[in-house]
Amino acid sequence: MILDKLHQAPEQADHPPRILAVDDEPRILESLQTLLQNNGYLVTTAQGGREGCRQLLRGTFDLVLLDLNMGDMDGHQVMEFIARKQIHTAIIVVSGETSFAAASKALRRGAHDYLRKPYDSDELLNTIEKTAQKILLEKAHLSMQERLKKSEELHRYIVNTSPDIVFMLDPQGRFTFLNNKVESILGYPKQALLGRMIHEIIDASDLKRASYVIEEQQSPRGEAAKIELRMKAHNEKHASRYFEVTLFPIENRGTHNLSGTLPIMGIYGTARDITERKEAEEFINFQAYHDLLTRLPNRTLFKDRLNLAIAQARRSKQMLAVMFLDLDRFKVVNDSLGHAMGDRLLQAVAMRLENCIRSCDTLSRFGGDEFTLLLPSINTPDDARTISKKLIKTLKDPFQLGNQEVFVGVSIGIALYPHGGDSVDQLIQNADLAMYHVKGRGKDGYQFFSESMNTHSSGNRLQMERDMRMALEKEEFKVYFQPLVASDNERIIGVEALVRWQHPERGLIYPAEFLPLAEETKLMTELNNWVLQAACREVKRWIDAGHEEIRLSVNFSPSQVEHPKFVQNLMDTLTKMQFPAKNLEIELTENVVMNDLENITRKLRQLSNAGVTIAIDDFGTGYSSLNYLRRLPIHTLKVDQSFVRDLNDSQEEACIVNAIVSMAHGLKLNIVAEGVESRNQLDYLKSLGCQEVQGYYFGHAEPANKIFEKIYSEKHSKVSLGH
Repeated sequence: MILDKLHQAPEQADHPPRILAVDDEPRILESLQTLLQNNGYLVTTAQGGREGCRQLLRGTFDLVLLDLNMGDMDGHQVMEFIARKQIHTAIIVVSGETSFAAASKALRRGAHDYLRKPYDSDELLNTIEKTAQKILLEKAHLSMQERLKKSEELHRYIVNTSPDIVFMLDPQGRFTFLNNKVESILGYPKQALLGRMIHEIIDASDLKRASYVIEEQQSPRGEAAKIELRMKAHNEKHASRYFEVTLFPIENRGTHNLSGTLPIMGIYGTARDITERKEAEEFINFQAYHDLLTRLPNRTLFKDRLNLAIAQARRSKQMLAVMFLDLDRFKVVNDSLGHAMGDRLLQAVAMRLENCIRSCDTLSRFGGDEFTLLLPSINTPDDARTISKKLIKTLKDPFQLGNQEVFVGVSIGIALYPHGGDSVDQLIQNADLAMYHVKGRGKDGYQFFSESMNTHSSGNRLQMERDMRMALEKEEFKVYFQPLVASDNERIIGVEALVRWQHPERGLIYPAEFLPLAEETKLMTELNNWVLQAACREVKRWIDAGHEEIRLSVNFSPSQVEHPKFVQNLMDTLTKMQFPAKNLEIELTENVVMNDLENITRKLRQLSNAGVTIAIDDFGTGYSSLNYLRRLPIHTLKVDQSFVRDLNDSQEEACIVNAIVSMAHGLKLNIVAEGVESRNQLDYLKSLGCQEVQGYYFGHAEPANKIFEKIYSEKHSKVSLGH
């Protein structure tokens, strides 16, 4: 191993790395000590942060394995102690704290790496070995002049096997040395760069910042400096990349300035390629605030901008307009030509709408075929009226979708600040209400919100609310189940509970029609509790009939999860229904989680400890943040059907699904793909390693007896669900 060779350096020849393990759990300390001693390391243990600090003052250690969450003194405080006392040791955090924020904070405080508990032994040993290598490289950097004299061979080995570009500059900023890595990463022949200015390969956008930092390193400070910048590639074969550049001033120790400081004879630096990290950050950030189909801002970004625009309008006493746009006849196109053509139509509509608005306006896709438009700083209602007419006119021309020529219109509701609402939600809601008035009188037009609309709409809403309350009493709601299927053998391993309303006059009503009002009128908690009990009662029969491994997935609303007694109520229901916690999976959307991350984390951890599994539903359509994925006790990601649906037609959707599946594998999460409708989609998802699938290819949601017949038949006939 490379570590064995580097141990032969003079300052490392007499002993293997000395390691201090700091944790407040004796069992973990004992396990670490046994593992490391068996691999030849010298190990000292410290139970708790305070004991760790005492050991650091008492002895010298090359490496500290440090837990973050300790009762007497946490890991961050220990790192502050190490910095304050100027103790020279490397730190690897080994912690159960899974949040991105905690990892970032630890790395900023000087941690060399961050491992999550429970750790993998091989991963831990590899990380220790790499860190030990890095320690030696850093020591080599600090004593470069002496090392060059003592061992030219060791210097060449260390520099040329570095994963980073290593270079030296003269006082004018010209390259005097480069290792071979510059050739493989950026494509420059090493000899061609020697004598050239470093500014020639720095991207123009970062040149000013880089020049300042390099100039600062020419002054006698003796401190290292770090900067992130983009470097240009030599040719098209090698793309320009992001680097974390670390610069060290090289002091001439043979002479002194009049001030007593050492003169600077050049700069020594390393450039670490961080392109993949930067691209991942940009992708996640874009995904969190944009609709990936149309590339428009999503509702989260729209609300952020509207909130800012309201604050500015309030200060300047100006007017602004919020428009709610709903496409007419889109459902006809979508149903007749298919979802792929429907998505192409949405993209074309978005492009036309964008061409009608100002650069300061914000057009967003709010969901489905709904768009919202923010017009800040308008002078009169006529400004909004003019834009509305322009939008309606631009959508009147036909759209060419393959060989088909299709026509759509748009219904527009307009709410003006401050008379049409003075908050984000009120303006959007009132614009939406005005849009429904346009729909009611024949579509393809615009309407300003007025207070009378609330009066006209309240009757229907009250009737629907009364009907829902009666439906709960008369047990008109029904639980349907949709199969969850293992992708490898295509057998049912679970079901998702879905509610339907068997209305005595209107027939079967789907959730989209009544759940929004149920949430608004606080009936959602009562309805969801009924669904949970009914689903548990039914699936418990299947479990008792010999299907012990069947999993029940149930969706929970924000009002349920945010209730102070959410965990207690759920566990009481499971006890009452005698339903095994390990057979229940709760499904939450990303937005529910992000409303109160700290509180939700605590609740879900309690449920996870009780055996309940947690799934994030519709993943990819909300925040999609690594921060909460690493922080929460999540077991499953459910890929939203909008991404799965177009796998055959859209390379972009395939890339998104690939990224989500890879992310889930990296975080050791189960992955479920929703909306599987064809064999090609299923085969593609199988090839990615997607463990479970759900969709019309395996059947629609059906009453309990029909699903149980399939489960029973499948188990006894050994025939899978696939068509």
